[in-house]
Amino acid sequence: MAHVSYFVSDLHLFSQRSLAPRHERALHATAAKADSFVLGGDIFDFRWSTLSSTEATVAAALEWLDELVGSHRQCDFHYVLGNHDSNQRFVAALQAYARTVKNLKCHPYYLRQGTSVFLHGDVADRAVMCPDRLRKRREHWGKDERRGKVRNLLYDWAVNVRLHKLCGKVVHPRKRVARRILGYLNRIGHGPMQGIEHIYFGHTHDALSHYRHNHVTFHNPGAPIAGLDFRIVPTVS
Repeated sequence: MAHVSYFVSDLHLFSQRSLAPRHERALHATAAKADSFVLGGDIFDFRWSTLSSTEATVAAALEWLDELVGSHRQCDFHYVLGNHDSNQRFVAALQAYARTVKNLKCHPYYLRQGTSVFLHGDVADRAVMCPDRLRKRREHWGKDERRGKVRNLLYDWAVNVRLHKLCGKVVHPRKRVARRILGYLNRIGHGPMQGIEHIYFGHTHDALSHYRHNHVTFHNPGAPIAGLDFRIVPTVS
């Protein structure tokens, strides 16, 4: 019987701009039929959380995760961290929680399964990203806490006028993103020469389905934010 696997990222739960709660039923329905499910980072958003404190966001994140993981014990979940959920208090709590359940594993930077690799995608933020530079960037995000009301209002305005969609295409054009991700994967020994055929990533919020670059196929689920496309992606391993 074929292995059934899915990938999702960038839910940005607890941000006031996230529409992820509308997809809760679909997430559970997908997990119910899956052998494995990769959560590809920025599942929770500690920078833009609307909850009262970081501690409250950590508690709510673990409660949400426990409901998903605990409801589908037949499914192996893999949590690949992103930048918005690399908050050091959450990471410590997540790792402690993962030790208590059999069907959840945490991966700080990437996961490889057969001919597929899964990563958040923030490696595309720099022309040349290496493991040391990514680690230092994540350390910065690890100390990131909630932003104030003024910045939240500015972000809301950008979403309302669809500026976030335009900025995404300017900052993260597809070909450049694919080239930078491939460069990073080649540096860590998980590129096409090592058998990689499919790359699943998030971060850019640009939904991609079977985008080809240098003989590799790229997939991105997008993000459940107003004006953007979003889907749960079936994977190939």
